[in-house]
Amino acid sequence: MSDLCLLAASLLNQGQLPGKSISPMPLSLGAAAIAFSPNCQPTLTKGTPPSAESTQPEFSRSSAAQSLTQSYSPLRLLPEITLPSPYPYPIPIAPERSPRLLEQTPQVPQIAPQTQPIRLPRPSSGSQLYQQRLAALSAGRTYTRLPVDSFYESWSNATQQPTYEQWTGLLGQEARAIASGQGNNRLTVLVGDSLLLWYPPEQLSSDRLWLNQGISGDTTAGILRRLSAFSQTRPDTIHIMAGINDLRQGATDEAVLTNLRQIMRQLRQTHPRAQVIVHSILPTRLAALPTERIYRLNQNIEAIAHQENVNYLDLQPNFIGTDGILRRELTTDGLHLSRNGYAVLQAALR
Repeated sequence: MSDLCLLAASLLNQGQLPGKSISPMPLSLGAAAIAFSPNCQPTLTKGTPPSAESTQPEFSRSSAAQSLTQSYSPLRLLPEITLPSPYPYPIPIAPERSPRLLEQTPQVPQIAPQTQPIRLPRPSSGSQLYQQRLAALSAGRTYTRLPVDSFYESWSNATQQPTYEQWTGLLGQEARAIASGQGNNRLTVLVGDSLLLWYPPEQLSSDRLWLNQGISGDTTAGILRRLSAFSQTRPDTIHIMAGINDLRQGATDEAVLTNLRQIMRQLRQTHPRAQVIVHSILPTRLAALPTERIYRLNQNIEAIAHQENVNYLDLQPNFIGTDGILRRELTTDGLHLSRNGYAVLQAALR
């Protein structure tokens, strides 16, 4: 290409023709750019979309439900992945005005920046969370490393509650995807019921991968049956939080303790290099689940953890109030955790 063509190309890409004044690039061009053919004829070529998220396919509930039986894309995991900004698109800057124009323009008072944090839409039901994770899996992504509003079109109108079998199938698929794409990344697995299922992904540290194997309403017996789902992963830490649903369903203390012992043993055998951490059962504000019984159970769980050579995390002092029950500001309904409750749990995990 001649020097004249190179100069023309440079000026065009800056929004200026030879001998013409500079004007801003029309906003309608978006990320388009000006390129030159060998004979110095300008052509318009489209650039890369401003964010990877905009290239993701849309998923309807019907297509997402079929993806459990279909193959998924290879998981793209990078240690340096960071969550994108809520505003991934460049904000157009107005062209500089002349001093004379500035003199004629009335001064606009400065508006103080908004201090209220921006709340992104997030799944608020089991059906929405299931569809979001299904869409992420189908796109070869891990939902714990995506913004909370990812794949919004796929889950915003979801209402059909997934079955227990559908949840176990999805968690198994996620575990196999992590196992094949883990590489040298460190991995922490969360195993439990709804208390871990709803752990906010933005509170998870970015120095490792996270595999959430929580299912709402699950018991120690159910967890024991599905531990093999992530047996091919290589975690360095495994957290277990279970037992409260057993008590709600009328299980005896002996049954809870027996199942928890078997869970500890199986995890130690399958993942001998992992640090296994069993959590105490959290207190509640429900009269049917008195704190005294939970306290006695936790004492036995701690003793079993020592016998099975696993770690025990006592959460009760962090969550119990002066009245001897779960602190009101840490729960939404007397049983499940609020945002403040998960902040306390996050501090305990650290």
